[in-house]
Amino acid sequence: MAVHTQDLLENDVDLREPGMHAVIIHNDDITTMEFVTEVLIQIFGKTPQTAAALMMEVHELGHGVAGVYVFDIAITKKTQADLLAAERGYPLKLTVREEGA
Repeated sequence: MAVHTQDLLENDVDLREPGMHAVIIHNDDITTMEFVTEVLIQIFGKTPQTAAALMMEVHELGHGVAGVYVFDIAITKKTQADLLAAERGYPLKLTVREEGA
């Protein structure tokens, strides 16, 4: 039996937007402010001004949202930051949280 495009269009297809996930960057007593700013610029695409402001938020509040992405991109950015931090010897911690959770 051949499937026609019109048949596919007429069927009820439950398409949902992918869930969004926040990458949270956490403050610690060892990772430098300069490195956090660098991560925000290089990995999360922030401008230097935005990165500096977000770094201060992390410093003052203990954490901040580096960005909100679909799951695969959030995990990729977290992994990139984890690898760069390990390479530089910093214990920078990032977590991924589902938005709305």
